[in-house]
Amino acid sequence: MSAQAIRNYGDAGVLPPTERSETGYRRYTPLHAQALRAFLALRRGHGHQQAVEIMRALNRGDTESAYRLVDAAHVALLAERDTRIEVATALGALSTTTPTPVNGRPLTVGELARRLGVHPATLRTWEAEGILRPERDRTTGYRQYGPDCVRDAEIARQLRRGGYLLHQIARFIASLREAGGAEALSAFLDSWQHRLTTRSRDLLAGAAQLDAYLTLLDRT
Repeated sequence: MSAQAIRNYGDAGVLPPTERSETGYRRYTPLHAQALRAFLALRRGHGHQQAVEIMRALNRGDTESAYRLVDAAHVALLAERDTRIEVATALGALSTTTPTPVNGRPLTVGELARRLGVHPATLRTWEAEGILRPERDRTTGYRQYGPDCVRDAEIARQLRRGGYLLHQIARFIASLREAGGAEALSAFLDSWQHRLTTRSRDLLAGAAQLDAYLTLLDRT
């Protein structure tokens, strides 16, 4: 790390205040070194700006705000972990069963919207993004959602609940169609689980370095 980076972190409040020598040079102590270790570890799990805010709060003596930021990250991760389980359960069921249209016929846009608990305009947006491919009634021109389209819509609903963007869902649905279902689902869920596990470990590593920094602060 460059000397300028250290100065920048000090100016940003990531490091505690430094004393100056008679010639004006900053004097760094083991406390500053541990502050930097804590920040770099926190950055992996919380992201750069969140890590800056945590260190700033501690260095101005506002431990309550720092703890709330740390706790919020764990709460958000737990919510995403629960969502991943819900998505895995839903997608697993959808991959082995074909949704049955009402009365053995394709669903209309209104019927599918009610089934999913979304607005009909949402389905049209998903269609524009390539997520859904409804057929058209040759006589009326109305959209018709068959079993495969219903499956894709239910998957899209679950993924949206998981915080995924429409273009991400469109790519997943496309790979699902290409792979035929099970392989794409398995790879998707494995990748999500790996990301959650990595984030958990990063948060733990950050907490360990942060605890060491807090211990030094208490001693000083």
